[in-house]
Amino acid sequence: MLPSADQNEILRRRTFAIISHPDAGKTTLTEKLLLYGGAIHVAGAVKSNKIRKTATSDWMEIEKQRGISVATSVMGFDYRRTAGDSHAPQDDTIYHINILDTPGHQDFAEDTFRTLTAVDSAIVVIDSAKGVEAQTRRLMEVCRMRKTPVMVFMNKMDREGKDPFDLMDEAEKELGIHCTPVTWANGQGLKFESVFALDNRPENLSPKLQEDLEMIDGVYPAFDREAYLRGDLAPVFYGSAYKTVGVQELLDFFVKNAPSPRPVLAEEREVAPMEDKFTAFCFKIHANMDPNHRSCIAFFKICSGKFLRNTYYYHVRKDQQMRFAAPTCFMAQKKETVDEAFAGDIVGLPDTGNFKIGDTLTSGEKLHFKGLPSFSPEMFKYIDNADPMKQKQLDKGVSQLMDEGVAQLFVSQLNGRKIIGTVGQLQFEVIQYRLEHEYQAKCKWQPLQMYKACWIESDDEAELDTFKKRKAQYMAFDKEGRDVFMADSAYVLNMAQQDYKHITFHFTSEF
Repeated sequence: MLPSADQNEILRRRTFAIISHPDAGKTTLTEKLLLYGGAIHVAGAVKSNKIRKTATSDWMEIEKQRGISVATSVMGFDYRRTAGDSHAPQDDTIYHINILDTPGHQDFAEDTFRTLTAVDSAIVVIDSAKGVEAQTRRLMEVCRMRKTPVMVFMNKMDREGKDPFDLMDEAEKELGIHCTPVTWANGQGLKFESVFALDNRPENLSPKLQEDLEMIDGVYPAFDREAYLRGDLAPVFYGSAYKTVGVQELLDFFVKNAPSPRPVLAEEREVAPMEDKFTAFCFKIHANMDPNHRSCIAFFKICSGKFLRNTYYYHVRKDQQMRFAAPTCFMAQKKETVDEAFAGDIVGLPDTGNFKIGDTLTSGEKLHFKGLPSFSPEMFKYIDNADPMKQKQLDKGVSQLMDEGVAQLFVSQLNGRKIIGTVGQLQFEVIQYRLEHEYQAKCKWQPLQMYKACWIESDDEAELDTFKKRKAQYMAFDKEGRDVFMADSAYVLNMAQQDYKHITFHFTSEF
């Protein structure tokens, strides 16, 4: 076990993701949490006609232009709870908070899914006017599968929207989890003075609020922290991130009740955060954190122990010892060198091609952390060079952007042409923009009619070899050199599965 001082460092850590559908106010909430934590002094806002500041977490140029998040940002800061808070602990704990602000757009859901493997809890942001949307339901499925504790923030309550009771019922039904309110709002079109914490109720309440409270006390269970930690109960907060209402209550309640780093399951065993042996896995790679130096950063979630700068650690996949002279912690794009980090922290390691998503670093033990999937794309296009003088830049850009995992590269085994597979059209636009502005390389797309890409394997080498020869026009390699069958229709795929019983067709590929 670690020394008690190091254990205390781990216990004060809170590492969580903020997830939602697009335009629910997720990035604005992130900004206000940073503001309360003293990490920034002026909150930015996503781009609008009136506001030209850009959010701290949306640091990429294309994010600033479009006002959306297209990549997960990591932000860490220390926070002491407010004096007089009814939820405040008895001590003066200074919590260390790691926020992972995830993309809301469904085209980048894969990045969010992988991010959820690196957090100990999540805050779900719901637009009170729109309610629970499809993207949020999909993200909650991942949370339920991993038993991730979740808190819900009903945002934009300053606007005309749904009644708080209707929102609560919808959240329970659509998110598939029991909910209980911690703060309350006075119905539709409320005045924000009437948002309050239920365990610190103001005097002289209106008849409407008195009626609401009777209903709340009779219908909803009291907050049960153990049920929350099991992933069975979600505390719900009402407010407005834009108006900075209800955010303080959310943050103070969160740091007290959210879990410190939790055990992580590896193929070989369960890894406990208080172990003295260091373990960590790579859940994200980002190219061009500093475009002036073409730097790539590998994001590692520390699962156990303590990380020390300039100490040798074992790279399991490469079977070699490595040490890191410039590990970093983050405030979105800004980073600073750290000498030590603990279980629960996110640490960035400079990457010159040594890392892939899913890689493990340990103190010497061979461990493999799972649950970092790569899904079969839904859209495919040939990528061609639009400037023959910049082929080298294009190749480097495509290679680094594919390492990030936001899209996938396939190479046709028939003609050697490169194919990019994505979940949606926006990813093609982001790739083209980043190639031009970060690598000074221009590309052009050629449509490709393709139904599904699936990874194939078989214990019957003869049947596999026969399949690859007969389906040569449909075969490709992925970036790791694995065989991929690219069916141009559902009929072709179904017939292949029927005709070749000893071949397994995989529609996800774990890193």
